[in-house]
Amino acid sequence: MTENALTDPTLFPVLAPYQTGFLDRPDGNRIFFALSGNPAGKPVLLLHGGPGSGMSDSARRHFDPAVWRIVQFDQRGCGKSTPNAGDFGNKLADNTTQHLIGDIEALRQRLGVESWLVFGSSWGATLALVYAQAFPGQVRAIILAGVTTTRWAEIDWLYNGLSIFLPEAFENFVAAIPEPLRDRHPVSAYHALLNDTDLAVRHKAAFDWHHWEAGSISAEPQAGLPLRWQDPAFVLARARLCVHYFENRAWLEDSQLLRQAHKLAGIPGVLIQGRLDLQGPPATAFALAKAWPGSELVMIENAGHSTGDRGMAEAIVAAANGFADGA
Repeated sequence: MTENALTDPTLFPVLAPYQTGFLDRPDGNRIFFALSGNPAGKPVLLLHGGPGSGMSDSARRHFDPAVWRIVQFDQRGCGKSTPNAGDFGNKLADNTTQHLIGDIEALRQRLGVESWLVFGSSWGATLALVYAQAFPGQVRAIILAGVTTTRWAEIDWLYNGLSIFLPEAFENFVAAIPEPLRDRHPVSAYHALLNDTDLAVRHKAAFDWHHWEAGSISAEPQAGLPLRWQDPAFVLARARLCVHYFENRAWLEDSQLLRQAHKLAGIPGVLIQGRLDLQGPPATAFALAKAWPGSELVMIENAGHSTGDRGMAEAIVAAANGFADGA
């Protein structure tokens, strides 16, 4: 979401959590969570993107705090969850999609939630789909924005194919890769750089990675890196998680989520997609809507990947309000 979302009248007012805490996992990970809105309201789980972006204050503003019990958490390795992915001693062996699904289920049980509405944007959309296909009985409805399924074709597009639209930025992205690594796919090359023993190498790679991503996140003009992306600690953790997940193809079989979309039958869903989304082109949302019985595709004509682009927030709020009575 863009920073001007804080003043967006479409959204509900800025809302502080009424409760925060940590979910202690058997492997030593501590998952930070926050609860907002109405403690007696309808539960909604918000899954952030990245991987590694961490929860945001603005995301909860799509949901009426009088209606919803809003649940957020920092996925493993990011935000206030520990250990942090920016710590070189954290080899991320216990940070996979399957670990995140286990965290979600453990959090649901910890909070005494029987079932919930699940919202996810970008990588969060992929995670929402994995979770819902694994635990359909715990999901009342789904809202996705900037739809992704993390197929290899989507990963390759984002860090290679997209160069046809952003040749200058891609030239910089690739030029930052040392010559010995240039025969690798950019994801693989940056995976090596972000796991280099030299902290200066890791920091430079993290910023180079984010400069590339920043050029395509929105259909509206952007002035440099978003504020959070200017923080060296934040970009290092986020970039390490991105390359970790994408190098391993999110531990999913290719096209798994589309092939298994039939498991979502009976779960209503709204897919909110920017027509001009370069990071997650509309073909994925279109294919998912066709494969998912009972889903609705809402195309926002002039929007990109960011939920802060014009029309995206309105559509998310409308979808949430639509589920408020039945979810």
